[in-house]
Amino acid sequence: MDLVYGTPYWPSTYKSDADYPSLDTDISCDCLIIGGGMGGALTSRLLAERGLDTVVIDKRKIAHGSSSANTGLLQYTNDKTLTSCIHTFGENKGVRFYELCREAMKQLTEIARKLDTDPWFIPRTSFCFASSEEDVALLEEEYQTLQKYGFEAELWYADQIKKHFPFEKPAALYTKGDAEVNPYRFVQGLFESARQHGARIYEQTEMIHCDYDDEGVWCYTSNGKIRAKRIVYATGYETQEIKKDRAAYLKSTYAITTKPLPDLSSWHEQAMIWETARPYLYMRTTPDNRIIAGGLDEESPDKDLRELRAKHQGEVLLEEVRSYFPLDALEMDYAWGAVFGNTHDGLPLIGTHPDYPHSYFVEGYGGNGTVYSMIAATLIADAISGKTNEEDMQLFSLTRTSKPSPA
Repeated sequence: MDLVYGTPYWPSTYKSDADYPSLDTDISCDCLIIGGGMGGALTSRLLAERGLDTVVIDKRKIAHGSSSANTGLLQYTNDKTLTSCIHTFGENKGVRFYELCREAMKQLTEIARKLDTDPWFIPRTSFCFASSEEDVALLEEEYQTLQKYGFEAELWYADQIKKHFPFEKPAALYTKGDAEVNPYRFVQGLFESARQHGARIYEQTEMIHCDYDDEGVWCYTSNGKIRAKRIVYATGYETQEIKKDRAAYLKSTYAITTKPLPDLSSWHEQAMIWETARPYLYMRTTPDNRIIAGGLDEESPDKDLRELRAKHQGEVLLEEVRSYFPLDALEMDYAWGAVFGNTHDGLPLIGTHPDYPHSYFVEGYGGNGTVYSMIAATLIADAISGKTNEEDMQLFSLTRTSKPSPA
């Protein structure tokens, strides 16, 4: 699957010294992770840290799939509001989902601090504005819900917004405890850390197929086979080529990075900005004063039109940014498109599947994929270590009854 097209920004920010070989012999391990992106990186880091003999393989180079296109906004809030989660799943499950996201944010913060490679992890506030007057009531209700269940948030109205930003909106939710990250550097740093803890990492090593027996899994690659007691499929959106999830669907999304700007003082706290409209525009900054913007989700264009589409959508995004921040030096530097996965009910897919023995799946689908991958890595590492949390696993079950619901 062609996951990324156009030119993503992040690979230009880091040249890894790590030299990961391709597999050319037969090996064995406690746990095999298929996937060298965010899900595989976080899971390998946790498993290796706990002393499990861990092997990672990826058919590409490390971090060259969806992680190179990830725009790096990390939030405890989700595309699906807490209010909507409670309506869909009930109070306990809805609140628990948001609690797990908040816990995952804290875990990501701690892990990022310990890496030798600086992942450009910066705590940020978030600012979600009402796209129209009609959406003000939605934000007011969500504010009350967040407050009720102990999630820190403020509700801003037009006058307060006007004092802090160069644009006008009728209302916004202002939240703390979020962060921005360079996902490419983060994934590289996580794998470097996992290797320091004993993980063996092989890139440009493709899984051909797997066989399962009572004792574990045989994974066959181009130039060797791997015997593992457990296998973790952290294959991102390409998981849909291994097994089709009725709860999931794939689309395309777009993003740009501008050239560095001399002055972003009009951008309050360089907060991460998004909105109530669906699909939504989102914006953030970088340590060298660039703006990253994304959105315009749509059905994936034909293969031969993708590069052109990424450029066109990039121009649209640039004009969107200009409408909020009319800066003289605003100029696009990078533009890209990428496959993007979501689920019908708004929750990621994490855990086991009855057709795949000794196996776990990390499918952090949705607008908060890195946070979901952290939740998945924790639940799966706990399960493999003998501490399965059945209730939390059931929340993200791959075989749950999935129904569409409002965001």
